[in-house]
Amino acid sequence: MLGRIINNIKGDKYIWYVVGALIFISLLLVYSSTRSLAYRQLGGDTEYYLMRHGIILTVAFFITFIIHQIDHRYFSRIAQMMLILSVPLLIYTKFFGVTINEASRWIRIPIIGLTFQSSDFARLALIMYTSRTLSKKQGVIKDMKEVFIHLLLPIAVVCAFIMFENFSSAAILFATCMVILFIGRVSTKFILTIGLGGLVMGGLVFAASWFFAEDHGRADEWIQRVESWQNPDVNADDFYQQKQAFIAIAKGGFFRIDPGGSTQCNFLPDAFSDFIFSTLIEEYGLVGAAFVLALYLFFLWRIILLVKKSPRAFGALMAVGLGVSIVLQAIIHMGVNVHLLPNTGITLPLISWGGSSIWFNAFALGIILSVSRYVDERTDASNTSDKKEKKKIVDEIHG
Repeated sequence: MLGRIINNIKGDKYIWYVVGALIFISLLLVYSSTRSLAYRQLGGDTEYYLMRHGIILTVAFFITFIIHQIDHRYFSRIAQMMLILSVPLLIYTKFFGVTINEASRWIRIPIIGLTFQSSDFARLALIMYTSRTLSKKQGVIKDMKEVFIHLLLPIAVVCAFIMFENFSSAAILFATCMVILFIGRVSTKFILTIGLGGLVMGGLVFAASWFFAEDHGRADEWIQRVESWQNPDVNADDFYQQKQAFIAIAKGGFFRIDPGGSTQCNFLPDAFSDFIFSTLIEEYGLVGAAFVLALYLFFLWRIILLVKKSPRAFGALMAVGLGVSIVLQAIIHMGVNVHLLPNTGITLPLISWGGSSIWFNAFALGIILSVSRYVDERTDASNTSDKKEKKKIVDEIHG
């Protein structure tokens, strides 16, 4: 069966290689960084979290494999329906969602008990919808009314609802949409207008959280995180995680090969999720960190090459949008770990410990590879047609 699956893997093989490398690195780092968690919760059964993470990654592989077999044009048909569904999901999450770490971001599915972040679903829906709209509305995209109704309004509404509980995810999604608009040949004037509208909406969400939520809601935490980032000595408790990350980075040095040798993961509360990049540096040094960064950038480069070859605007825009959102999340995670950015709670895609977030990223990868498979099949068909035409001409000459 495994051989049959491998034979049916299509699309850009280099993207598959990158995904495989990230999964392998994820297994190493999660096994290493969950040791203290295993001792606290399971009395030292470190293999439990490794096996659980391995199962999650295996399911993620099959999600990617199944989705990449589907014609990507099918997702154009369901994009609007997904976007409409995402809004009530985000509203439900805000008022009735599962609260973890003082943030209500998760929905628990009845009976099976699985939780997922509605923002992950909304991210896929909005990127697909924006790509579809740009591909369908190229003839009227210079009309400000069309831009407002079909682009500015959906982007602003979805990002605003996400921002109530997850500022960083909303910012990443909004930036991704701006990239899609730029590549989709929307005029700079309209992009700046949408950007300004996004800032205004963000300000309104902040004001609503500050004035109407109990204890200023998430707005107070956003301010504390920025203040802790700017002035680490003001509140030592808020800076605790970052200090442990600094120690991990210092231990890693320039070059190190020490799988499972992390000690700071015993002190970092989120060493396996929000601060897994610092665990990576501690065990493999800055060279190892540079290698992982290079993997994400190479992944983005392969998508850019795919966009150049794609004959359809929808597939190209959707692929680059999903790719940018993954890489941008990775870069922000790395920036937080080395203290270039305030703490955001953003995980490292396909590497950090997770469940539904990994599966949503696997879904996005499947769509990207579906676009790649379609481009490859079109190219092969074109090459075959050219060869037949040339053979026909030669036969006629010598006939």
